Amino acid sequence: MDAALHKLDWSLVQSFLAVAEHGSLSAAAKALGASQPTVGRQIKAMEVALGVTLFVRQPRGLVLSETGSDLIEPAKAMQEAVNEISLRAAGREDATIGTVRITASITVSHYVLPPIIAAIRLAEPGIAIELVPSDESENLLFREADIALRMYRPTQLDVVTQHIGDMALGLFGSRDYLARTTKPESLEDMMALDLVGHDREERLIHGLRERGFDATRDWFKTRVDNPTVYWELVRAGCGVGFTLSKVGRADPDMIEIPTGIEIEPLPLWLTSHEAMRHTPRIRRVWTLLAEQLVQVIRDDAKT
Repeated sequence: MDAALHKLDWSLVQSFLAVAEHGSLSAAAKALGASQPTVGRQIKAMEVALGVTLFVRQPRGLVLSETGSDLIEPAKAMQEAVNEISLRAAGREDATIGTVRITASITVSHYVLPPIIAAIRLAEPGIAIELVPSDESENLLFREADIALRMYRPTQLDVVTQHIGDMALGLFGSRDYLARTTKPESLEDMMALDLVGHDREERLIHGLRERGFDATRDWFKTRVDNPTVYWELVRAGCGVGFTLSKVGRADPDMIEIPTGIEIEPLPLWLTSHEAMRHTPRIRRVWTLLAEQLVQVIRDDAKT
């Protein structure tokens, strides 16, 4: 068995972790960008090298054997070590050319970042930008992104952060919608308006409850979780809804509605893995992002 362990390279362990996570060879192959037969051969090769059975086939896919379950933790440790090697090596690159991958919330990606990325491309034509709009927390350790824009203070280990500022939120309705309703002059009037809310996401409900409102899902007569579709529903006159003040105030067809309550702004943090932060191209994009975003927040505060 010891001699066979020399053949236990990272690709075998990578396939093992992918099948364990996704529950089938086909799903694991899709996640890895490989073919199903290749992943199957790699699992078999790992089983032969170790002299064990890693998975048990069931009607709905593959499940870990007892031995396979015991190997998950060391396999993940190997995954972290491989990624650490990659990060440290990438952090030594000297050129300000290449690709920088940025992830941000869907709203920020859609309404805030496009002109900023255009400015970065103009300033640094040798740097390609990949933008990942996502409301999930992309993992910087595993190089799912080089720079992340978070709307909360990151707590992940081995990352560096910079608080850019706070982005104001507001309540908005379309001119057409507000023209056919009673103009809200009090908190009670505002709550009598049709509200656009979320489907499965409950952060808005929790936020209203924290401010003393007995909010429930039924309060919202139109519901959707995608934030760009949410805003388009508000713009179309389905009711009033919350968005970044910068977004609402930039639309001449929308009217900001005074709420009489304090709406906590969203903090904006830049984040990168510490091993990558000083790579020249990432450092340059970080600097340009910070400068542009600070200006966006300042301009928003003036309106």
